[in-house]
Amino acid sequence: MPTLESLTWLNRFVSETPGDSEIGGRSRQVPNACWSRVVPSPSPNAQMRMWSSEMAERIGVEYGGAETLGGGKPVAGMDPYAQRYGGHQFGNWAGQLGDGRAITLGEIESAHGVLELQLKGAGKTPYSRFADGKAVLRSSIREFLCSEAMHHLGVPTTRALSLVTSGEDILRDIMYDGNPAHEPGAIVCRIAPSFIRFGSFQIHTATGDVATLRTLVEHTVRSHFPNHSVKDDAGRIAWLSQVAEDTALMVAHWMRVGFVHGVMNTDNMSIHGLTIDYGPYGWLEDYNPGWTPNTTDSSTRRYRYGQQPQIAAWNLARLLESLVPLMDEPELLHGVLDAYTDAFDVHHNKMWADKLGLDHFTEDDESLVRELNTLLQEVETDMTIFFRLLCQIASPDVRYLLHAFYDTETVPTEAWNAWLNRWWSRVSGEPVRTSMLQANPKYVLRNWMAQLAIDAAHKGDYSVCEQLHSMLKQPYDEQPEHDEQWFQKRPEWARSKVGCSMLSCSS
Repeated sequence: MPTLESLTWLNRFVSETPGDSEIGGRSRQVPNACWSRVVPSPSPNAQMRMWSSEMAERIGVEYGGAETLGGGKPVAGMDPYAQRYGGHQFGNWAGQLGDGRAITLGEIESAHGVLELQLKGAGKTPYSRFADGKAVLRSSIREFLCSEAMHHLGVPTTRALSLVTSGEDILRDIMYDGNPAHEPGAIVCRIAPSFIRFGSFQIHTATGDVATLRTLVEHTVRSHFPNHSVKDDAGRIAWLSQVAEDTALMVAHWMRVGFVHGVMNTDNMSIHGLTIDYGPYGWLEDYNPGWTPNTTDSSTRRYRYGQQPQIAAWNLARLLESLVPLMDEPELLHGVLDAYTDAFDVHHNKMWADKLGLDHFTEDDESLVRELNTLLQEVETDMTIFFRLLCQIASPDVRYLLHAFYDTETVPTEAWNAWLNRWWSRVSGEPVRTSMLQANPKYVLRNWMAQLAIDAAHKGDYSVCEQLHSMLKQPYDEQPEHDEQWFQKRPEWARSKVGCSMLSCSS
């Protein structure tokens, strides 16, 4: 099997879009450009700690390359760069942002198409602002494990190839509360068709650079959406409608598994409808649609679980606004939002049909789902465990579901049994269990699980990381050997622990 050196490297983004004339350099504004060439910072003691054999096989490389994947000297064919983009952060335009701690090594040709390899945490770029461009072990473990876990859950996502520790200590203020501490540094190599975002287009419209906007759109469609053309309004609408529909599918999957992204800024929205930028994410522990894992968002809860579909639509509207300068009839863009709404409704209804084992979803089922959502919030209820147990229920009796409740003494038994009887009647006592078992995972990467892996890794023990990586490759399988440790509600110690219930954008 080939090494990184023997892969076929491409650099279409750099060769087909305008770039920065300066290599690297200080943090600065970079007008009229889509990228800046940068040189990754080599790790003083690069050590491979985690490796995705699946992704390695997918791109066709053998285990190794820690030096290069740890920010060392690029191999022949690579042309490393940081992408420039802007974005709305928490609803406000933030101007130029860009890859502040991500460096793309290049694209490779594989049997599965062209894929972009990017290092996260490999040093400063012109877009690092006041930061150092590095990443710590804590956030790197969370990114590696979560991106791979999401893939196996069936959620569109970027992937991870490797996690390399750098051998240096990085100063971080984890909760932005004036208490910085040194943490071990690490670098993740992540992979996607591209890391082009909604904000990649927004920045050029915001600065009035229509020529660069047009070039970027043409490159994006030519390279990543070959079935589309943007030569006229009809073509642009068709392409954007696909982006909208892909985004709707992604968010519907988030809702299905209880995932909360935590920082749905427009610069964190992939043009491919992939989950990107794993920072302060989390899974619902108790079923609380108002929960967000992001402490920065604690006051407004803009990015709470229950609002993710609406935020995706809002973000999509900002993307459409950025494409107005290329449209002859901008009013046609309204149809793209309709495409998003229609697609999300279809996926969302199918999601509930699958989760509840219905043969199909009807208007009458909407009230069934509404009642369920209300009941799930009556007392503290674990979402993942509840739906998994529901898959195997033998009769409409809440006693089969007690493991999902944090306090069994407070369960509204009568109300639950009434709903269960209504559901049982709807499915004629025979829910489609195969659909339920494939829609309701048994295992997800809960924050407390990731924190246990992080705590062990800080002591040099990566066995918990490896155990979770292996288990989460089969999240819909029973795996009874893991029940006692991992098929459990959030432990009490994790209720208010940093890294479990409280996460910042540093996470």
